[in-house]
Amino acid sequence: MTDTATTSVRQLDTLEQRPFALAGVGAVAFLSAIALLACTGRYGFFGDELYFISAGRRLSFGYADQGPLVPAIARLMDLLAPGSLVAQRIPALLVTVAAVVISAQIAREFGGGQRAQILTAIAYASSPFLLVQGTQLATNTIDTALWVLISWLLVRWVRTRRDALLLWASLATALDMQVKWLIPFFWAAVAIGVLCYGPRDLLRRPALWAGAALVVLVTLPSLIWQAGHGWPQLRLGAVIAAEQATIGGRYTWLPLAIASAGILGGLLLIYGIVTLFRWEPLRRYRFLAPLPLLLAVAFIATDGRPYYAAGCYAVIFAAGAVRWAERTSRLRTIVTVVLAVVSVALAVFTLPWRPESDYTPAENEAQAGLSIGVYGKFGWPELAAATAAAYRSLPEADRARTVIITDSYWQASALDVFRSEYDLPAAYSPNRGFGYFGTPPDSATTVLWVGDNASDIRPLFASVTPIGRADTPLGFPGATRDVTIWRCDGPRHPWSQTWPDLLRLD
Repeated sequence: MTDTATTSVRQLDTLEQRPFALAGVGAVAFLSAIALLACTGRYGFFGDELYFISAGRRLSFGYADQGPLVPAIARLMDLLAPGSLVAQRIPALLVTVAAVVISAQIAREFGGGQRAQILTAIAYASSPFLLVQGTQLATNTIDTALWVLISWLLVRWVRTRRDALLLWASLATALDMQVKWLIPFFWAAVAIGVLCYGPRDLLRRPALWAGAALVVLVTLPSLIWQAGHGWPQLRLGAVIAAEQATIGGRYTWLPLAIASAGILGGLLLIYGIVTLFRWEPLRRYRFLAPLPLLLAVAFIATDGRPYYAAGCYAVIFAAGAVRWAERTSRLRTIVTVVLAVVSVALAVFTLPWRPESDYTPAENEAQAGLSIGVYGKFGWPELAAATAAAYRSLPEADRARTVIITDSYWQASALDVFRSEYDLPAAYSPNRGFGYFGTPPDSATTVLWVGDNASDIRPLFASVTPIGRADTPLGFPGATRDVTIWRCDGPRHPWSQTWPDLLRLD
């Protein structure tokens, strides 16, 4: 072993004496929080945010398309500050900023000094995905932050062998299973890495298996719910695969995944993998080297989304930053500063700063889908107002027997959230998780159907007539833009019989 490597290993072993870069990392975290806070009130609710609020008003151990944690968070914020857009997004801001700080702590666990810690924090905070997802409440926002926490606990266990850390990692895993079912891929990849490179003692630790039992126990209610409803969360995989096919599917997964890390982050991601495979001072952590590669294989094979593996980026960033910052030179400093500035500028550009007047309507649904994070936030109050106008146009005698059914779960969620404000009847939708929230009563003889699939709904009713329209220029086509509201009378069969056949996850 070279003298440099020997010195580095000695530094790793005396890590307790190394300071945390509180000022530098704190500054990065503070600036990230300011940037996110400036964006939290931009535009309106995203469609999924409305869905989380609706789901939170129907708290359950399981949902068709997610776990119960994010709806519970949405419900809490809805109770604390009803109708507040900013309040709904504060949890996303907090966990994203926390992930910035924890990523720097991972660099410290690897033996990195202040430069490595700050570099890691900047890489995380300048990622167009990791930072920007903190501007709204979403399952991936919470899921990613929990992956970062679990990675830090695992790395710290390797250094200290304190088994309590494995129990904390298990608790975080159990919590993450209440968000998404992606974290098992992380642990499977870790297990493969440990079998190949060690420390194999990890797999023999009673604390690890006790923690696994805890995860199963906490997840059991959700598993029972899924089993009782035909495992919709697993069936959702085929729907996601079809959605991914519209942007290239497996062929675009890898470039999009790397691009989501940002410029600085993308380079540290590649450099970090090489570092973990080859650099002797981090040999004890070599089991992490295959982690992003195995996750890429798994998610490409299953047609997952490109950001599914983003939770592992922090630990790889940290490894790359530690090695990069080990040696200092004027050239390295200049390169690092340039990369950091360009990466930060890109992240700032991707934040939703622009005023609404700067946007032009999307030409079609495909174009809107490329900027879904923007167009999916416009037009929900207008949709509710148009639906309310159609409802008021009905004869008063018919209103008591009227319900609303929408094509998409976004529309139903918006009408549910704005129901009291616009004095609307109950809203239902057979789409995604909303279809499991309840069946229209058999007494509903008139339906206001919000959507444009007239050919699909005509066989369900004796008469179908257009009576309203919602058309917000910046809205999402088919959701808040170019949407017809139909009056449907005389259901041909009771809803209790018809509804199960209408349920769809796409």
